[in-house]
Amino acid sequence: MDLTIKITSNETEHQVTLCGDIDAFTGPKVKEAIMTLVQTPNAAAIVVDLAEVEYMDSTGIGIFIAVMKACKQAGCAFFVQNLSSRVERLFRITGLYDLIAIRKGESE
Repeated sequence: MDLTIKITSNETEHQVTLCGDIDAFTGPKVKEAIMTLVQTPNAAAIVVDLAEVEYMDSTGIGIFIAVMKACKQAGCAFFVQNLSSRVERLFRITGLYDLIAIRKGESE
């Protein structure tokens, strides 16, 4: 399955809405899109909405760890929100649930 990335921004926050699967094929596109936002001036927060992500493999885990580290270095907050049940389970099993800030999103 392919992946679509929608980015909306205001003065201080970038919201990235992902729809599809995050895997070895789509992962580089996701990482590039988010890392570009981390490098934008005045980015206080990046929020990734995962409501429409039904599948994520280890590629996605690596991406979120890399983004979390890059945000920390840049002084930018990083959140994920609206985890689908399958993605939430993966976050819990791998320990990401305790490492990455989970924000209550619009659909929760």
